[in-house]
Amino acid sequence: MNIHLATDHAGFEMKEFLMEALLELGHDIVDHGAFEYDEVDDYPDYVKLAVSEVSIDPENSRAIIFGGSGQGEAITANRFPNVRAITYYSFNPEIIKLSREHNDSNVISIGARFLSNEEMLESVLFWLEIDFDEGRHLRRIEKIESDTYIPSD
Repeated sequence: MNIHLATDHAGFEMKEFLMEALLELGHDIVDHGAFEYDEVDDYPDYVKLAVSEVSIDPENSRAIIFGGSGQGEAITANRFPNVRAITYYSFNPEIIKLSREHNDSNVISIGARFLSNEEMLESVLFWLEIDFDEGRHLRRIEKIESDTYIPSD
């Protein structure tokens, strides 16, 4: 599996920490930037690069994106087909578990201002291990990914 990383200035140090840890564990990493700290950079510039790869190959790719809260990054990510991004900024492994088992999340948007490096690393490693529990959840994912959505009364 290819793991795509992206961040703006707010998550730069955390992304660098995670990249080093994942490389040491033997993961295939693609870093889409930022490549240096720049307090006036814009997260969409980097997030779009990472999540477009997941959009193209959702079966073999995941992305870990960072921002101050992770909110804007997740909003950006979820505009892409085949991308199911969650926002994660409070250490709670149950959120990670459900996001994978029930929603087949393939992008995790980390709120770097709200987690320590250690909490983030533990959460990401757990997220990478959890499988999607297709069952009734597959039907829901297919509805999300369908070309048209018409709300029922």
